[in-house]
Amino acid sequence: MREDIKINPQAALISDKLIEKLQTIEDPEIGLDIYNLGFIYEIHLDEQKHCDIVLTFTGIGCECIESVPAQIEAALNQLEEIDSTTVKIVWSPAWKMTRISRFGRIALGVNPN
Repeated sequence: MREDIKINPQAALISDKLIEKLQTIEDPEIGLDIYNLGFIYEIHLDEQKHCDIVLTFTGIGCECIESVPAQIEAALNQLEEIDSTTVKIVWSPAWKMTRISRFGRIALGVNPN
């Protein structure tokens, strides 16, 4: 799991599965998944198998604001460890290009350093 994502111990136990699902959801304007873009800020999984996701987008005008939360819910609810998911969109702290992972920078042709 990325070091810049706040994750509780319960969610950390299935971090590989979470990453795999989050990497299937792309920002259609950028052509890269939301995990490597650094949109995800927090993941919390409780004992009742409910997952809370806190994320942001590149800006308020991002077209994927309408579709991505539903895609996250659908993807994560496929996991046996998760029965329900709530997605919260925040604008603070604002997303910055520095949140893009090294893999993401290479995929986008941006300086990977």
